[in-house]
Amino acid sequence: MAAPKKGRRGPASQGHPGRTLLLVLIAMAGLVGGMFYSGTLTPRLGIDLAGGTSFTLAAQNQPGKPNAINETNMKTAAGIMERRVNGLGVTESEVQTQGSNHIIVNIPKGTDAKQARQQVGTTAQLGFRPVLTTTAGAKTPEQPKPGPSQSGANGKGDKAKGQQHATSPQSPGAKQTPQGRAVTDSLKKAPSAKPTPPGPAKPSAPQVPPTPPGGAAIPPALQKQLNALDCSTKKSRATAGEKAANAKPSDPIVACKDNGAQKYVLGPVGVEGTDVSDAKAVFDAQQGQGWIVQMDFTSDGGKKFGDITGKLATKTPPQNQFGIVLDGAVVSSPSVDKAIMGGNATISGGFTQQTAEDLGNMLSYGALPLSFKIDDETTVTAALGGEQLHAGLIAGAIGLALVVVYLVAYYRGLALVALASLGVSAVLTYTIMTLLGPAIGFALNLPAVCGAIVAIGITADSFIVYFERIRDEIREGRTLRPAVERGWPRARRTILVSDFVSFLAAAVLFTVTVGKVQGFAFTLGLTTVLDVVVVFLFTKPLMTLLARRKFFSEGHHWSGLDPKRLGAKPPLRRRRGAAPTQTKEA
Repeated sequence: MAAPKKGRRGPASQGHPGRTLLLVLIAMAGLVGGMFYSGTLTPRLGIDLAGGTSFTLAAQNQPGKPNAINETNMKTAAGIMERRVNGLGVTESEVQTQGSNHIIVNIPKGTDAKQARQQVGTTAQLGFRPVLTTTAGAKTPEQPKPGPSQSGANGKGDKAKGQQHATSPQSPGAKQTPQGRAVTDSLKKAPSAKPTPPGPAKPSAPQVPPTPPGGAAIPPALQKQLNALDCSTKKSRATAGEKAANAKPSDPIVACKDNGAQKYVLGPVGVEGTDVSDAKAVFDAQQGQGWIVQMDFTSDGGKKFGDITGKLATKTPPQNQFGIVLDGAVVSSPSVDKAIMGGNATISGGFTQQTAEDLGNMLSYGALPLSFKIDDETTVTAALGGEQLHAGLIAGAIGLALVVVYLVAYYRGLALVALASLGVSAVLTYTIMTLLGPAIGFALNLPAVCGAIVAIGITADSFIVYFERIRDEIREGRTLRPAVERGWPRARRTILVSDFVSFLAAAVLFTVTVGKVQGFAFTLGLTTVLDVVVVFLFTKPLMTLLARRKFFSEGHHWSGLDPKRLGAKPPLRRRRGAAPTQTKEA
């Protein structure tokens, strides 16, 4: 007699079901232990459940850069945005790319959403451009707000100072000597007040200077643009800034002062924003300048800055000034009288603490390689998030209760197997979601909760398929132990096909969508994979063990496997070597 083929038995075979169950229990214990070891006992909650603000930003194509939107630039932009948000003192923020051209920024509750939006959405395309000429921005310029451009607004020019040696910027309380100054104001310096504690600087009355006599010969096309440029309103300045920001670095531009008091013709970019390695806000109490911004340049940036300031120092006003252009607007226009070497400089001119910190933050964390627009913004209060979480948990509990009632009413004793399998699946799902929070930044949002609720039905469906295959074998007249083994191959194929379809749908949904919908797709895919693991490594071995117990093997009335209730045929019995008997009809 030929020996049975050993290859037909898998890890969950009838021979070693106890070992397989032990393996599952060890895995569960390891995951739970890892959860306690990491100190994270609850899943990380998304903005819609914990409260906070979420931005969805879409990358925009830029003129002359058709292939700028790529994986490298998207990752770089996400990293810069994350550093900007962290620069605000925000903890537990989340910045991640979604798809090929979207970035999701999640900021928890307790954060100034308006300030965060400005920091994240501002492209901060910074450039240092030489001033060719300047004129009045409008007949009646707007009253300037305290900011980095006030001393330039009254014709004095912003003051830029640097250190002759490559050293770090001095601390707020350090004393500067005349020998340490590399740049002085070439125009008359506005009188400075005595040092005062940090606070908003009082703006001076705006005065529009006439066009200096040393202005360069401007090409007719640029002169026409300068004459047509309107800087009188915020809307017109925004339009002008967008146009200037989209110009090529090698082209001259016309631009407005950020307060609208002046308009400029600026030459090509001499130093780019990426050449600034660090910038920070400092309160200068010794010199009485108030809040200033200290800048450090890279090695190449320091050389470029030294070259451009050296060239400007030999010219007459206003051509000895350079415009610091941020997103198409001139935020400062300091003048120089000698080259600034050493890779360090400071910007002063009526900063408040907030404006100095904002400018330093954007300059320090670099210029984004792409421009973005905010496609979607959602703000959820902590109370509303708690209500949504509570409602989601209630919905999950109701769904689970209905499944339990159905299983107990229809399958009786077999319901214990289903409930035990559901419990294992729940433990694995909870621990994995909890561990994925600190590992990859996974956050459980409301769509993810919906995915977990849907997964209850998917998991229960796998048990039902297997139970029905076992019942079909019993109806054919087989006893429980062979029915468990013969029904498994047929159930296995059906379960795999069903779960494959669910996983494929989740994968496609995760790939083609962005934002919160991906939470639903991720949870659905995760629970589908866990369903296969639980059915193969827990449910099947457990049924094999229970088939050896008298309560189930003899078909007890409450076992759910009673042959009489199932309408079973007489047992299939056949003697060895005996031919099947034929009955004659009467």
